[in-house]
Amino acid sequence: MFRRREPVPFAFLAEADRFRSNVAPPPSERSSAGQIAGQWLLGLTIVAALVGSLVVGMPALSLDHSAQTQQSQASQGR
Repeated sequence: MFRRREPVPFAFLAEADRFRSNVAPPPSERSSAGQIAGQWLLGLTIVAALVGSLVVGMPALSLDHSAQTQQSQASQGR
């Protein structure tokens, strides 16, 4: 019986499920206190910017009923 072989570029795919590496990845470095403080400061700045933009934008989002009820003198025919 004739066994069909794979082309060379895809030969590594056939062996990938059988190969196991015994090399462990290096441990991740712990962040220093300054890096943690910087991350907290960045997060706090972003949250403060979002809250500030919401506070500044709220008057533009609210409906002003007093401007809708007033009529100009031109519309009253004076």
